[in-house]
Amino acid sequence: MPFNPRTDLALEAKELHFKDTTPNADSDGITAESETKDFGIRINRVKILNKKGQEKLSKPQGTYVTIELPDPNIVSQEAYEEACHTCAKELSALSASLNTETTLVLGLGNRNITADALGPKTVDSVLVTRHLLQYMPEEIDSRLRSVCAISPGVLGITGVETAEIVKGVCERVNPTLVIAIDALCSRHISRINNTIQIADTGITPGAGIGNRRMSIDKDTLGVPVIVIGVPTVVDAATIAGDTIDKIIEELKANANGNTPLYNMLTTLAEEDRYPMIKEVLTPDHGDFVVTPKEIDSSVENIAKIIANGINIALHDGISLADVDRYK
Repeated sequence: MPFNPRTDLALEAKELHFKDTTPNADSDGITAESETKDFGIRINRVKILNKKGQEKLSKPQGTYVTIELPDPNIVSQEAYEEACHTCAKELSALSASLNTETTLVLGLGNRNITADALGPKTVDSVLVTRHLLQYMPEEIDSRLRSVCAISPGVLGITGVETAEIVKGVCERVNPTLVIAIDALCSRHISRINNTIQIADTGITPGAGIGNRRMSIDKDTLGVPVIVIGVPTVVDAATIAGDTIDKIIEELKANANGNTPLYNMLTTLAEEDRYPMIKEVLTPDHGDFVVTPKEIDSSVENIAKIIANGINIALHDGISLADVDRYK
């Protein structure tokens, strides 16, 4: 079994596969680019162009935009606004060719588990207008589009596949676009709660923690689906593997390369470490994932950034001040 740390981020899959090299559109079926914005916000764009790219990264064909924030708990108002506008700009670019006349926003996940509550918390701050446009259109600002939102819950609580609930809502509401928000799993601790991935590929709820459910995508719903996700957990086996790597680096740096510990660790091939760690952890802890202790405040903050990004992107000319007034 090859070393294949669990990750939902296309950026991390690209980093794992290509290391320090740059993928080529012709030979790899993948392109990648990045830029840095104000306040240290970094944007990475990975495009999987064909089946060859899909096989290399084990991700569906499409565009993946990753926004890396320098701090998950942004306290500067200017940095917070820049993060909201960056999210809005990238979402607008990804949906530019799509019909956004009526948008359904999905808050996926379990509200009762903080690490899985990103979707429901984001929906709480989304500016919903469909009912107002239907029943009191004369009172509504002409800049507002029709937006509705639901948090359908999870299979373990409702007894119904999330995709089935969403499909039923879509058949009744007839949205032209679906935006789904969900918690993801990361390869790196440093990306937990401060990385936003926006993709036009749809999503399979629960896939990040190995609990795959019915997909929510254009094939299932009949309308385009844009997915916004934030990694809130990391696989425990991945942390253990990274720890072994750091121990090896530390031993090298301190000229202790001939110690028994160093020799033992380096003789264990990288592709053998992950299966061994999983074999040790799984009997005692099951499929174990980890989240930081400050998860409550981090999820609250980044949910607001995503919600405001959606609000600004969907409604023409609406500012953060307008959003606060309408909410």
